[in-house]
Amino acid sequence: MNDFKVPYDFKGKVALVTGAASRRGIGHAVALGLAKGGADVAVCDKFEAPPSLYAGDENWKGLIDVVAEIKGLGRKSWSTTADVSKSKDVNDLVAKTLDKLGKIDILINAAGIVGKRDVPVLQLSEEDFRAPIEVNLVGSFLISKAVATHMVKRNQGGKMVHFSSLDGKRGAPGLAGYSSSKFGVIGFVQSLALELAQYKINVNCVCPGFIATNLRDDYFEAQSKALGISPDEARKKRYDERASQIPLGRSGIAEDVAKIVLFLASEQSDYMTGQAINVSGGYVMN
Repeated sequence: MNDFKVPYDFKGKVALVTGAASRRGIGHAVALGLAKGGADVAVCDKFEAPPSLYAGDENWKGLIDVVAEIKGLGRKSWSTTADVSKSKDVNDLVAKTLDKLGKIDILINAAGIVGKRDVPVLQLSEEDFRAPIEVNLVGSFLISKAVATHMVKRNQGGKMVHFSSLDGKRGAPGLAGYSSSKFGVIGFVQSLALELAQYKINVNCVCPGFIATNLRDDYFEAQSKALGISPDEARKKRYDERASQIPLGRSGIAEDVAKIVLFLASEQSDYMTGQAINVSGGYVMN
């Protein structure tokens, strides 16, 4: 992100970014991009410093380091832990952000989980099916409601960006809970966009493809043990396999998605709402 030039002006804006603590995460990349554009940024995550299997991340302090980076860019920032699937956590998060930074102009809801992988529906427990729905879909509802209540009352418009997935546009075997949650995010975004359009609040979402973040760390840890190789080697093996299927010839990185999110958070997207934009290197085109 250090060499990423932000072509948008966010001066005078305050942004709230969830799911921002992972060093390799999209939320982190977006938070830095907003700060580079001039915004003050509040960041949160369920864990202050989520674990990472990437070599070189051993000393990463999560939210502490993200706040330090944002302040290093000359912007105000603060952080807290919050579970977006819990209404009390969400309401406290929004209230504290308003108390510390005065307002919220931009919401980037990057918090999300995959849940159990490679488990067919017939073997999937109710608890495991519900888990990604609670975080990805119910969490989107809770954070949107809390922030939109403030935005509508303030009557100065606003921007909201949520995260779906390519698996939110097509089914994924072994990922029924995750796929269902991401389909739901698109429906929720479209409904909310229609409801908030009268208040000049734009609501959109992005659908990332195969992006190199910490989201698949558990999968690469399992592959590492199964194949007797390091997590970095397991990750490279999988990314190389997937890259051969992607028209642009590579897997994505967090900054690829962040660039689109920043566009959706900027005034350049004022005439866009209710959209679900693929960021997949051409892997999916509908």
